[in-house]
Amino acid sequence: MARHTTFRFCLDPTVEQREVLSRHAGAARFGFNQCLQMVKTGLTQHRHNPDVVVPWTGFDLINAFNRWKRTEEAGRVFAVDTDGVAEIATTGLAWRTQVCQQVFEEAAVDCGRALRAWSDSRSGKRKGKRIGFPRFKQKTRAVPSFRLRNKHPHGRPAAIRVGDNNRPRSVTLPGIGQIGVHDDTRRLRRMLATDRAKICFATVSRRAGRWWLSLNVEAADLHPAHRHPLRATSDDGGWVGVDRGLSAFLVAATCGGHEVARIVDAPKALASGMPKQRRLAKSLSRKKKGSRNRCDAAAKLARHHHHVANVRRHFHHQVSNELVKTHDRLVIEDLNLSGMLANHRLARSISDAGWAEFARILGYKQQWRDGQLAAADRWYPSSQLCSICGDRNTGLTLADRVFICGNSHVLDRDTNAAVNLARWGQTHHDTHRSPDPQAGGRATNARRRDGSDQHPECAGETSPKDAGTDAHTAPAA
Repeated sequence: MARHTTFRFCLDPTVEQREVLSRHAGAARFGFNQCLQMVKTGLTQHRHNPDVVVPWTGFDLINAFNRWKRTEEAGRVFAVDTDGVAEIATTGLAWRTQVCQQVFEEAAVDCGRALRAWSDSRSGKRKGKRIGFPRFKQKTRAVPSFRLRNKHPHGRPAAIRVGDNNRPRSVTLPGIGQIGVHDDTRRLRRMLATDRAKICFATVSRRAGRWWLSLNVEAADLHPAHRHPLRATSDDGGWVGVDRGLSAFLVAATCGGHEVARIVDAPKALASGMPKQRRLAKSLSRKKKGSRNRCDAAAKLARHHHHVANVRRHFHHQVSNELVKTHDRLVIEDLNLSGMLANHRLARSISDAGWAEFARILGYKQQWRDGQLAAADRWYPSSQLCSICGDRNTGLTLADRVFICGNSHVLDRDTNAAVNLARWGQTHHDTHRSPDPQAGGRATNARRRDGSDQHPECAGETSPKDAGTDAHTAPAA
């Protein structure tokens, strides 16, 4: 077991099972809010009394919540006898037995992660945009979801099972039971049957009016026939530059100037669905707040957004699969997307292209196949340099689709940039490969201790077709 991947299925629960799933999602939201409330209360008391210990990590929050759920503060009843004497009976959280206890533990772990991200961002350990202090989850805004661990007791079957009781399209979850699955589970069942995969945990969420299941799986390495052969340390060739753009979603070229791929017909799901989105949004704004018609209109708009995201994600997986299967060394640009989105004329098109998500998918798939993915320096002028003579054209604008240097070399703008990126990888590449588990590469010790804060990160919403291919299992809504 050396890599992580995620199988995503659409569930087909019964009416009773929908209520159970909603109850578990509400329990997860309640557990997160209660843990956050204990942290805020502890911080307030710590200001007046430094000896007060504030629960901060996921493990501490689990212990604090377990102590709280049995106290009088969590629940109590008043019993009045025949003489009119009232007595207080401590019940604790009376409905805690109606849901799986793992839901509360995983909610506490999520709260600990949010607190750690805030503290790391505040101290400068975490890069990127500053992260604010965690907020309480609202029932009307937060996505209903919960997470369950897959325990492997000795001599007993695993807690999370797929295709149990001769029902191939089903999944068994602890505390919930067997639920029907809309999608085909054959690929995952084959990997589980041959011990080429092990389920780590399951995340159930409700999006666009449907319940979805994401199974984080620790899978075996791809078959050697589907992985790229290792190159010698002295070998600096084989690099392919990948230039991302709007007129052409992707242009790939080698160091010698040979164009190997050009993808122009990107789906542009957001732009294509914008007329329908405007119509649905206008219909939603005309409905009375709190009415059933407004809920139905909001559900239609959510399904449309979900469909747009699925179309974009499916296209990213198709393109990335073709690149990583045919090229073992790729170079992309480290784009300043947050700065580019400040341009309101191009922000919608850039968001519709999904360059950051495409780069993330390309990264972990290249890791799976023992390939290399290099990111060129953000300030490297790949579009302004001539790939023939090296002359720089600083007057190049976005409207110029043809590159003309001072020596009268006429080149295609995107192809010229891709060639320069390939040459950058040839001169700046690092032959040492350091797989990143959080990016979906090699990982060890994926099975975490119960209640600990050792979650393996999901690689992405992909599922391997077999030992050597990857395919996305989520259908377009």
